[in-house]
Amino acid sequence: MQQVRPAPHDPAPTRFQFRVQRWLLTPGIRFLLRAGIPALVVFMATSIFLASETRRTAVVDRISALRASIEERPEFMVNLMAIDGAGEGVAEDIREILPLDFPLSSFDLELADIRELVEGLDPVKSATVRIRPGGILQVDVTERVPVLVWRHRDGVALLDASGVHVDVVPSRAARPDLPLIAGQGADTHVAEAMDILAVAEEVSDRVRGLVRMGERRWDVLLDRGQRILLPEEGPVQALERVIALSEAQDLLERDVEAVDMRLAARPTLRMSDDAQKNWWRIRHLDENGQ
Repeated sequence: MQQVRPAPHDPAPTRFQFRVQRWLLTPGIRFLLRAGIPALVVFMATSIFLASETRRTAVVDRISALRASIEERPEFMVNLMAIDGAGEGVAEDIREILPLDFPLSSFDLELADIRELVEGLDPVKSATVRIRPGGILQVDVTERVPVLVWRHRDGVALLDASGVHVDVVPSRAARPDLPLIAGQGADTHVAEAMDILAVAEEVSDRVRGLVRMGERRWDVLLDRGQRILLPEEGPVQALERVIALSEAQDLLERDVEAVDMRLAARPTLRMSDDAQKNWWRIRHLDENGQ
């Protein structure tokens, strides 16, 4: 009798096993098995650990202590502040607005905020703030340069070339080296005032200042009570005409109170009372002589 041999084992997976293997090889399931489940386990373990308020407090204290041990290392400590480029008064103002209690950690300093505070001072045009080696807070300041004295209803101030307020002075006599402007709104037309003063350089020894009239135009004040009334449009060109007339005919050396250039086509002279009396007297003599 012939013996029947069993069928050989088929290594191929069953249909169910094949589908499971295909499902496990999809990108989403592979990512879940590799990262999602471990992350979930860690999250659950951490949540269980931090569920206790005592353990939470201990962790926070530990982190705070670790951070403090790093931030308070000697190489991170700032011991003093150095200010360069500022005058004595500005330096005192900077120290006053930055009440820093040294030594302190460089991690506690917001350099951008410090720079913003320093640049908020009127005399400061720009500033840079950095921490130098050796634990020094370095503040480099560029001050505004005053070019004009501005007299207005609230007092006397110094302005830079952009019309920005620089400082307050007790009186015009505090800065006799700077030209004077006056009037409401004069600070918003500093560039034009500087152009006018540049033209008036020919008679600078006689110029007492510029006055903004009605916030629209300028008057040039000279010694001996003389005044040049400039137009709203083209004041520089109008003053150039007056200077040219003065050089050719000694206009400003005569007994004239005001030169009115507000109407470019018809300049007008206003003579003093004595000059008018003399003129009428001479005219009367001429008429009687005829």
